[in-house]
Amino acid sequence: MSEDITFDRAFDPPAGRVVEVSPLVRRIVAPNPSPFTFTGTCTYIVGRGKVAILDPGPDDPTHVAAVLDAVRGEEVSHIFLTHTHRDHSPACPKVKAATGAVTLAEGPHRPSRPIEIGEAARLDASGDMDFRPDIALEDGATVAGPGWTLTAVATPGHTANHLAFALKEEDLLFSGDHVMAWATSIVAPPDGSMGDYIASLERLAARQEKVYLPGHGGPVRDAPAHVRDFLAHRHAREAAILRALDRDATTIPELVRGIYIGLDPRLVGAASLTVLAHLEHLVARGRVSTDGPAAITGRFRLAA
Repeated sequence: MSEDITFDRAFDPPAGRVVEVSPLVRRIVAPNPSPFTFTGTCTYIVGRGKVAILDPGPDDPTHVAAVLDAVRGEEVSHIFLTHTHRDHSPACPKVKAATGAVTLAEGPHRPSRPIEIGEAARLDASGDMDFRPDIALEDGATVAGPGWTLTAVATPGHTANHLAFALKEEDLLFSGDHVMAWATSIVAPPDGSMGDYIASLERLAARQEKVYLPGHGGPVRDAPAHVRDFLAHRHAREAAILRALDRDATTIPELVRGIYIGLDPRLVGAASLTVLAHLEHLVARGRVSTDGPAAITGRFRLAA
């Protein structure tokens, strides 16, 4: 976490309860709280009568039942996915089987870069390798239903296949795990890419939506300013890494201890992977050197 961003953690809805977020959007929070998911994954229902479901969530029978109960008497035409981490997509097969809806996403789960020997996903919210969308969405693809229109916005970084979705009628954006109000997003190689993540933040900063509905936690208010704060945070984190390297820190554990003061011990692994993501980005730009591939066990130094 960082003290240079104002976070909004005032969010504690009961899991399974349907909450009216806006005239076109309802939200149900899954019962999967954790240091990575906050109070749980947010599943959204878009529209009335003939609706879409966005991010059906984990393969939890209680949550799947709550989502299906919420749309009882309505037709579900589409199931959209922001990305394929296991807290977002594994409920898809059961929701699809119950509703007959088509699934839409950027594509199957994949790493953001080639995987090194012995490397694997390291986070609890690892990839859902089984998911394949019925329809693969390209950046800018638009899908409409009665009274709602969703446009895909490519936002790789947290994962290679991450999409946000703009809801035209209410001028809001479903931001998935790319931008949230309660915390910064984890960017964990090989799933994530810091270069892609920062480029996606810069893209969102140029958009007009003022409200984001994220994959975890409550709405992001004044979203363009919040995105600018996230960009400043990433630039500050990069500068802190460079200063630490200049003070002769050479390993990721040394960098994490020097930069993340008072870090929850449960988040040390995630912080280490985020530092690795920054280091990969710095190595790619020629700011930092390493012997061999940038890796969690590697040694790093300022480039000459």
